[in-house]
Amino acid sequence: MPATIIDGKALAERVRARVKTGVVDLAEQKLTPGLAVVLVGEDPASAIYVRNKGAAAKECGVQVFDHKLPADTSQTDLLELVARLNEDPFVDGILVQLPLPPQIDAKKIIAAISPDKDVDGFHPISAGLLALGTPGFVPCTPKGCMALLREANAELRGARALVVGRSNIVGKPMGQLLLMADATVTMAHSRTANLAEEVGRAQILIVAIGRAKAIKGEWVREGAIVIDVGMNRDDKGKLCGDVEFETARERAGAITPVPGGVGPMTIAMLLDNTLLSAQRRAQSAKT
Repeated sequence: MPATIIDGKALAERVRARVKTGVVDLAEQKLTPGLAVVLVGEDPASAIYVRNKGAAAKECGVQVFDHKLPADTSQTDLLELVARLNEDPFVDGILVQLPLPPQIDAKKIIAAISPDKDVDGFHPISAGLLALGTPGFVPCTPKGCMALLREANAELRGARALVVGRSNIVGKPMGQLLLMADATVTMAHSRTANLAEEVGRAQILIVAIGRAKAIKGEWVREGAIVIDVGMNRDDKGKLCGDVEFETARERAGAITPVPGGVGPMTIAMLLDNTLLSAQRRAQSAKT
């Protein structure tokens, strides 16, 4: 029997509706959540991501402050902009779209963002809090993956979970979140020996390696829940994930599609983090 499709678009709509309600509640306190979006250069994919994030934010009633900078922007100038946004009382979240041009050190930019406005969840303090099990802002994609697992009624406690990919943006925080949910977690990557065997043991499989159809469907354990973070194009130019979807669907219990799975949830969780930051600002104003 084919796997249940985990509908990320439908779940993201519900998250955005909840954010919209939260924004309305804050309006009663004369406060509007503000999201600063910084795009350096004209990378087409980044421009699309920024446009989609901005449109979703505005739809929820979040005020968006767009900052589009030329590709030759210096690191000093970008750091100065981040410093101004840190001090801006109307900005609750700062999003600097990655990747950045080669003359800019992304790690220094991320570290310069105030942890209180780090709605991407990339700041070293955010990462440290997550590692300690007391998260501040959780990175948006892993946070969305956890929501998708809940949507699939995944029983995480004691489950054997495999995360394929070790990036600071997805893989590492994903592993931490699964550990916090009492799963037994294995981290794998491009140099993992016998990857097919590791995949075959996983009851929960999260894949984020950025290689089209790298995980073969025949490797997937019967009944496993598969979350495919990848967004690639196959040799025919069609969007696809990191998992060989059609074959995996015949073995998995539930699986996310590409597109329509993790992608919409990443944006929804960015808005959720922005609302959380604004709610903290409102609470601080009361004390």
